[in-house]
Amino acid sequence: MRSLGLDIGDKRIGVALSDPGGILASPLTIINRRDDKADIEAILEIVNQHQVGKIVVGLPLSMNGGVGKQAERVKAFTQELCRYTDIPVELRDERLSTVSARRMMREGNNRRARKRTRYDAAAAAIILQGYLDEGR
Repeated sequence: MRSLGLDIGDKRIGVALSDPGGILASPLTIINRRDDKADIEAILEIVNQHQVGKIVVGLPLSMNGGVGKQAERVKAFTQELCRYTDIPVELRDERLSTVSARRMMREGNNRRARKRTRYDAAAAAIILQGYLDEGR
């Protein structure tokens, strides 16, 4: 079963996809935010296209584990997403995923790949890979 990882920001949503066996997560694309309805439609199009069985959403907790304004916005968006799909949606702590994504992409030598996926999709892959690793 494929899983979809989401890194939800104010301007972009990073999207990652697992392989069918649920072992490896890879950056897929970014969705430039317009409004919640259009963003949810874009996510569900990807879900249907890739036959996704689970959605994993990064929750940006503060370093002390608290829920701040951004985490509240992500939770609200996730609740809205759940209204439009029966696919299980799970929140996952994403602290430092964007920092890790930027570091990994800086260390990589493929500039074209960096530009194409940006940090958002790479962060989504880190979030999803952590979830997949925990499940094994």
